[in-house]
Amino acid sequence: MIFAAGLGTRLKPLTDTTPKALLPIGGKPMLEHVILKLKDAGFHQIVINIHHHGQQILDFLEANNNFGIRINISDERDYLLDTGGGIKKAARFLQGNEPFLIHNVDILSNVDLRHLYNKHLETNPLATLLVSKRNTSRYLLFNKENKLCGWRNHDTGEVKSYYPDFDPRQYNEYAFSGVHVVSPQIFEWMEEWTGKFSIINFYLSICAKTNIHAYEMENLRLLDVGKPDTLEKAEKWITGK
Repeated sequence: MIFAAGLGTRLKPLTDTTPKALLPIGGKPMLEHVILKLKDAGFHQIVINIHHHGQQILDFLEANNNFGIRINISDERDYLLDTGGGIKKAARFLQGNEPFLIHNVDILSNVDLRHLYNKHLETNPLATLLVSKRNTSRYLLFNKENKLCGWRNHDTGEVKSYYPDFDPRQYNEYAFSGVHVVSPQIFEWMEEWTGKFSIINFYLSICAKTNIHAYEMENLRLLDVGKPDTLEKAEKWITGK
């Protein structure tokens, strides 16, 4: 599943008339880069959620014949559901016997998606989150077994955890990449969650009861193309100039 429904507010005014997913990098829309990366990794059924200027995304996919793969649309044009709500709304496309991979549309990386998926199959947690040690203000906190235990915002000092007597200093801090592999059993855990909600808040609420696992890739290169300056960096990444 590709998250392509975001408003792209940090990229205004570019996103006033164009959805973030269709902003070009190296002559191709962000969405096309992610679709081709997934296709190259062997994924041939993709769900894309839409909201902001959603019709443009539909027209783009139709013009490109869905890139020769099966693409289903999870339509959030009436109400944007955030990451957790977006996954739940797309459940009819994602439920089954196989785990599914989630990829934010604005993430460029050198991760081997097939290897990440296979790692999830080997360890079989509820979810496997691609993480890194990059600098950010908000970190997920994992124990020595790479199991999610909490969250910390360095700027505000806020800490979230459902573990009693939680001391964030005793855990490994990782930045979440926006790429994760999820087992379909997640929908059983989501039964009481409705409407708009964050997948990270959801993970934090259940991590004491089930295994949400970190996967740190060595030599991970990752770029979150969410702001104008990172759009320029992405252009250099893709074009090599």
